[in-house]
Formats: sequence, C-alpha cells, structure tokens
Amino acid sequence: MSASALSVPIAQFKPVCSNCGWRELCLPAGLSLEELARIERFVSARRKVKRGHSLYQVDDPFAAVYAVWKGFFKSNAYLEDGREQVTGFHMPGDLIGVDGINADRHTCNAIALEDSDVCVIPFSHFEELSNEVPRLRRQFHVMMSRGMARGQAAMLLLGSMYGDQRLASFLLNMSQRVAARGQPSSELHLCMTRLEIGSFLGLTFETVSRFLSKFHEERLISIHRRTIRILETAGLRNIIAGPSERRSAYYANTLGG
Repeated sequence: MSASALSVPIAQFKPVCSNCGWRELCLPAGLSLEELARIERFVSARRKVKRGHSLYQVDDPFAAVYAVWKGFFKSNAYLEDGREQVTGFHMPGDLIGVDGINADRHTCNAIALEDSDVCVIPFSHFEELSNEVPRLRRQFHVMMSRGMARGQAAMLLLGSMYGDQRLASFLLNMSQRVAARGQPSSELHLCMTRLEIGSFLGLTFETVSRFLSKFHEERLISIHRRTIRILETAGLRNIIAGPSERRSAYYANTLGG
C-alpha cells in the first residue's frame, strides 16, 4: 500500500478558478466570469498531498471530487494476491474521485507520485451549483466522458495489442496529454516507475525495460533517467499500426511482451 493514508491538511487559502492556468482543461472551461465566481464560492480549499501519500483509499466514504492543480497521481487497486494494478495516471487539469459517486465509497486509491495539490469540490455543493450553472454540469459530463474514453483505450491496449504496441501507444498518449497542457509534446518527464507503467499496460518490468531500450537503440526515443524525449513520432505510430517489412526481426521475435 502507499506510504501513508493521510494527505497533508487542507491549505489555508481558497483556489481562484478565474486565474488558474488549467481552467480550460478543468470544470470551469467555457464559463463566464460570473459563473466562475459562483464556482469559487463552492470550491472549499486546496489540499496538498505529499509524494507517496494517498488522497483517498478504497472504501473511503465519498464526499468530494478533486481537480488536480499541481503534481501527478496514479489510481490503483490491489489484487487478492497483493499485486498492484495501476488503473490510471492523472495530471494537472484532470478530475479524480468520481469513482465514488455510484456507491458513495471510493473503489480505488489515488496516490501522489510527486508532491501535489488538488482543489477540493464537495460533491453535495457541486450538485447544487450545477443546477444554477447548467454549463458546469455539461463540462462535468465532458470530463467524465474523457476519463471513460481513456479507460476504453486502456482496455483496447490490453485486449488487442502486443507489448511494443502498448508501450508506443502509451508514450504517444502521454505526449498528447502533455501538449494539451502547453508543454513540449516531445519531452516526457515521467513520475511513474517502469513497474507502474508495466502494471498499467499489463506488461512485466523486464518487458517495459526491454522495449524502451529497443526504442532507444532504434532512435525512436532518447532516455535520460526518467525523462524520455520522443525523436520519431512516425516510427512509434508505425509500431502501433502493426508488423511490416520495415519492422526489425527483433519485434517479430518478441511480440507479446
């Protein structure tokens, strides 16, 4: 489990949505200044979560949803044999905690992969506010749909792709998400470990390391510690497209990861 089940106490200042750099990726996207002012009354505070600590855990009572303001989170659960199953990675602008809406309890853990901040949105207040601001409800549905689409993409990775295709797709997806946040799409500063990437993709640590090394040797990427620079986007897309004459014998012999 995580190093601690406790996040750092709630910060003493309230978030200001109108000044937030992630506004167009988050719940306030497309809202007027008057509507933003209403939201700010309901966002209770910003909470700091130290690296390795949990924002919430499985079976915790559901009370709020959280907008990631700074840092990086993973969501996970633990199998009966104690193995970790990573179910997602979350960066600034993402909404987390919605897993608890159905049963009023959380069904996964949310763990900070680096020192992080989240904006706390009490769900009872959110329901009241969404009646006042219909566009807020619409944006909430958009964000939930975005999360579902990522989940479906992950199922596609596990169900129909070989190991190298899964990893190439993961890198390009992370690149697109980084670009949407105004950062260089070719440079990925990964907070997660190779073991966590493997858990998410259904691959072993050794397989992830082997394919990363091969991508590096093929000059598709360069690797420096946890920073990966994408050098050949087209090459990664070719891998996702499937085997071809241009694929090396290495891939033909190691598909399946």
